[in-house]
Amino acid sequence: MMTNLFSSFDPSTNILNLSLNWLSLTLGLLLLPMSFWFIPSRIHMIWINIIMILHKEFKTLLGPFNLKGSTLIFISLFSLILFNNFMGLFPYIFTSTSHLSMTLSLALPLWLSFMIFGWMNNTQHMFSHLVPQGTPPILMPFMVCIETISNLIRPGTLAVRLAANMIAGHLLLTLLGNTGPMMSTSLIMLLILIQILLLMLEFAVSIIQSYVFAILSTLYSSEVI
Repeated sequence: MMTNLFSSFDPSTNILNLSLNWLSLTLGLLLLPMSFWFIPSRIHMIWINIIMILHKEFKTLLGPFNLKGSTLIFISLFSLILFNNFMGLFPYIFTSTSHLSMTLSLALPLWLSFMIFGWMNNTQHMFSHLVPQGTPPILMPFMVCIETISNLIRPGTLAVRLAANMIAGHLLLTLLGNTGPMMSTSLIMLLILIQILLLMLEFAVSIIQSYVFAILSTLYSSEVI
């Protein structure tokens, strides 16, 4: 039972035991029609409006020191996570963002590059972040320890938050789906309704988690400038 329950998160396949399920990351390239590049369709215009809203918000969070194009990395990050979360809702498509190897590979290099940039270029500014303003002198050593630990666990919290939310929703859908063959017809109709509502919730969670990941990454970058 446990093997069947977690089989949807298995990155390997039966073809020579290769991890071909990670190819789901490239499905977006196959879904983009040629007309996307020539004719601005309604979906294209909606996506452009979403990108402009995100650009304005990220630009505000980065503050007055942001450079031109600095929001593109966070918009791309949002788009990548949103696409993979959304594709994972379809049957028989591997959810790559439910694995820590995927989420950590996004969070850790970003956080590490922010830290290296901040400590090399704004050392005094980074030291001042370790002691919040108005801290009594007797509490300063404790605050430095607390702020250092909270800073070190940031990539882990980013990665675990995204992966855990993706796993939790998919597991709930799988658990409810496995109980279907043992139910009567009337209960199956109720189960289908619950599954549809949970799928709508997972759709919202996939958008929210990609937005939260991008927003927190933007906030972490704004602290090192």
